[in-house]
Amino acid sequence: MTKLAYKSMAAALACCAAQLAWGQVGNGLDNLDWAEEKEPPPPAFSKTQVLPLDMPNYISVRVGIDPTTVKVGLDGVVRYVAVMSNATGTVNAVYEGIRCASDQVKTYARAGNSGEWTVAVEPPWRDVNGNQPSKHAFVFARLAACDVRVANRLEDILRALQTQKNPRSTKPSFD
Repeated sequence: MTKLAYKSMAAALACCAAQLAWGQVGNGLDNLDWAEEKEPPPPAFSKTQVLPLDMPNYISVRVGIDPTTVKVGLDGVVRYVAVMSNATGTVNAVYEGIRCASDQVKTYARAGNSGEWTVAVEPPWRDVNGNQPSKHAFVFARLAACDVRVANRLEDILRALQTQKNPRSTKPSFD
């Protein structure tokens, strides 16, 4: 093998290793063989330990993400539980996944005030910015889950939720 062939192979392996480290294998729209991983059953969630989302003023429901439920799959889907509470104290939750590559969201299950999950049968993927009852998936995708069309790393998602700043929105300092 020539030096150039070795260098090319090393570069390809480094690229694959970087993708694995970032959890982005199978994440792009250019992957025609993309398949969604089988989602795990809805996780237990906390009603009190959620990290709030800064929702638009016209939304009266408080929405937060339980950080212990956030997972970034090798399929590029960010799965999480969003917990919603209204002024009367009623709490609901949804177990969802966002596919950053296609900018879509899927609701796997819903829980009412009792906390008991009702699993959706064959839930469809919907546009994250589509006409849906709540804009929390859009806010979560733009704030924390996605960097353009790529799923962020778990650490970056949690940091963004804690600071309410997208980890990629700040420019590097050259000082």
